[in-house]
Amino acid sequence: MAQDDNDGKDLTVADSSVADHHDEAHPGTAVVSRDAFTDPGLVPHRKRVTDLDPKKEKHAERTVYTLFYLSIVGSIWAIAAYMLFPIESNNVGDVRLNTLFIGVGLTLALLAIGFGAVHWGKALMVDDEGVDIRHLTRGSDETRAAAVEIFDVANKESGFGRRTLIRNSLIGALIVFPLPAVVLFRGLAPQDENPVELLSHTMWKKGTRLALDPSGVAIKATDVTLGSAFHVIPEDLNDLEHGKLEEKAKAAVLLMRLRPEDLNELPERADWSYDGIVAYSKICTHVGCPVALYEQQTHHLLCPCHQSQFDVSNHCEVIFGPAKRPLPQLPIAVDSEGYLIAQSDFLEPVGPSFWERS
Repeated sequence: MAQDDNDGKDLTVADSSVADHHDEAHPGTAVVSRDAFTDPGLVPHRKRVTDLDPKKEKHAERTVYTLFYLSIVGSIWAIAAYMLFPIESNNVGDVRLNTLFIGVGLTLALLAIGFGAVHWGKALMVDDEGVDIRHLTRGSDETRAAAVEIFDVANKESGFGRRTLIRNSLIGALIVFPLPAVVLFRGLAPQDENPVELLSHTMWKKGTRLALDPSGVAIKATDVTLGSAFHVIPEDLNDLEHGKLEEKAKAAVLLMRLRPEDLNELPERADWSYDGIVAYSKICTHVGCPVALYEQQTHHLLCPCHQSQFDVSNHCEVIFGPAKRPLPQLPIAVDSEGYLIAQSDFLEPVGPSFWERS
């Protein structure tokens, strides 16, 4: 008798003598399937055109190393385009050309490596079918020695050691491909200034008016209605001739108005707001993405990139997501004409938290 773990009922194992007297076993008592799947084996091997024609093989080899050389050209072009089409002018047209030609170079570099590797594998490497039996435990010394031999066989079958033009062009493409990234990322930092010091200060200073982004129109306290949110820049930002984008990236602010009784302000920041109007950095303290979504009912700010959420009513403390510290608050006041102004610059670093480690 056999016990079924699912329902506790006893099952009787099928008797072979009974099976001899019946064409097919009863479905409730059959244990051994009579229509077991038969291994069909491997399909007959079909040789490729490169296996049959030496000229086709040579043509495929030329195609592969030509693609690898094109990858090198694309990487070098991306570096050249970065220098030939600078973006220091902050002109939108220059930025577009810079992005276009660098992107073309990087696309060519990456796609050529990918196409070349795939074509190499499909047209030139040995494609005999085989079955690899997996082992659940550590293999014997003989098996481990065989694994080393397999690597040697793979080298011979792929032709990596024998086809020198393909190998050398691939190595060259892989060496040159990361260079555009090195050049581009190096260009993000100032050449002769300390980036940590630059990121520690913004354009905000005492008396700077808060203005709408991107128009630069100054904002009066009466313009900020209850529940509204404004994207704000310093009023004099648009007067800059150089470095406008960099300064805007640091000084961007979100301006919101809550009921004063809804604000839970820290004692030392009691005079940083005006009649329920508060201003916080728009730059997320996670990795610097723009915090641009405001939910007026819950007073929550959301960074759409990595889902960090900040509570405006509680000095923008982090309530969800990967950010590790609140958004920096900009102290504000109102001047004699009713315009909102900054009391000072931010009193803590703006942006990702790692800049605090300086």
